[in-house]
Amino acid sequence: MSSAPTLRVERSMLRDGITHLGAVDEVGRGALCGPVSIGIVVISAATRTAPQGVRDSKLLTPEAREMLAPKVRRWAVDSAVGHALASEIDEVGIMAAMRLAGQRALGALDVRPDALLLDGNHNYLTPPVQEGLFGEVSAMVEEVEVPPVTTMIKADMKCAAVAAASILAKTSRDALMVALHEEYPDYAWADNKGYSAPAHIAALERLGPSAYHRRSWSLPGSTRELALES
Repeated sequence: MSSAPTLRVERSMLRDGITHLGAVDEVGRGALCGPVSIGIVVISAATRTAPQGVRDSKLLTPEAREMLAPKVRRWAVDSAVGHALASEIDEVGIMAAMRLAGQRALGALDVRPDALLLDGNHNYLTPPVQEGLFGEVSAMVEEVEVPPVTTMIKADMKCAAVAAASILAKTSRDALMVALHEEYPDYAWADNKGYSAPAHIAALERLGPSAYHRRSWSLPGSTRELALES
């Protein structure tokens, strides 16, 4: 069993002159439908140890995540989750959509962080110097200044604040997928949350994609839909 994440990295960054640090993680990047979601948890030097049980959301049961989410929100200085819809992913691509969701999360914060600690090895939050596909995001959301970003591979496993952000992003996105399940129950989103589970794949092959699927992706059932539309 992996060791529990700590605030060691976050506290080291806060000792370097940062007043408020934003810990960031994404959920839903690999799903076949629904939004990609970015969670941000803001902490300061005065922030106490994370609530007991905080782990990367993928290591927790749904019940544990739901129990921890309100504790994380009370523990953090501030927190927010931003989403980019499947239609927006189709329009600008997944990486630009992750930036869009991140912009929305940053814009929803009352306490703006001085720096960000981002899970992974790619900084998708900072706007690119060159215009192009990523530049299209600026037309979809009010631009928010992105503070300096530090990336870290497996930060959601090592850093408690990043793990906390993953819990908020996961529970928020899961709630959206459960709500969408009421509209399209055949895809079993209440169970699979839009990922490629057997029941979801079978429904795609039988029915084709819904309005909430990422239609720019190579989805099972896409050829069937094209045949029906021709």
